[in-house]
Amino acid sequence: MEIPYNVQPRPDTGLYNSKLGIWLFLASEVMLFGGLFSAYILLRVGAEPGYWPHGWLDVRFGTLNTILLALSAITTLLAWVACKVGEFGKFKFFHACTIVLALTFLGVKMYEYHDKWIHYEIKLADGTFADGHMESAVYVDKSGKELESHSYRGNGFTEVTDGVTNSYQLASVTIDGRIVKDETLLYDLRSQKNIPRDPVTITADKITSMENYGPWHNTFLAIYFTLTGLHALHILGGTFVIGYMWGPGSKMWKTNREQFTNRIEVSGLFWHFVDLVWIFLFPVLYLT
Repeated sequence: MEIPYNVQPRPDTGLYNSKLGIWLFLASEVMLFGGLFSAYILLRVGAEPGYWPHGWLDVRFGTLNTILLALSAITTLLAWVACKVGEFGKFKFFHACTIVLALTFLGVKMYEYHDKWIHYEIKLADGTFADGHMESAVYVDKSGKELESHSYRGNGFTEVTDGVTNSYQLASVTIDGRIVKDETLLYDLRSQKNIPRDPVTITADKITSMENYGPWHNTFLAIYFTLTGLHALHILGGTFVIGYMWGPGSKMWKTNREQFTNRIEVSGLFWHFVDLVWIFLFPVLYLT
């Protein structure tokens, strides 16, 4: 049984099936991201004065990713145009460019995530705050043996070596950062120039609490990771689809060229939506 309107447009909508389907799907995506953007606005408006971060994200990386997605929007369009004019080789080239640009975007975003993961805010017993990137942590066992780790492993951990279990406790941490008396100085970075970044070693007895800049750290990071993480998943999913159409799925070019071209158009519509979402994310998160 042949499914109608896979290629020809439906008389009631003027669209073929998959194009109608992608528009309905994108409508639901608008509601999804619309709700998250609304949540961002409400959270920011309701934030305590002086405690909404400014300058926490590197505008250079945001700008680079904006350029990458803008270029990928062009290459995915050119891939569809190449199909329309029957130039399969150019389609393969432009779709390969789209995949490379998408993976580069994800690589930049993973670097940004890692930067937040190793960034710590430490509350000290004297009421001050240490803030910076983790350089190392020193742990000691009961015998006084020291073990240096280049990542924070909590206040203590156990390690089994040659059947012997050793329990280590945190002795000190070293960060590349600074110590401030007022926590609000850690929030508005754009108003501060020449922020000092020096190695700071803090012993465990002076630490009240410490936490990295993960989504649990504060409201801004929670909504940042939610919005950009969901967007990154869309980029990853779109890359898989485009990769399939570039690879195994391209066999349809020989059997049903018009339907294959329609599939490229549909995947391109999704990709343009993903690009459009980032156009909103970039100024909202990086520039405000």
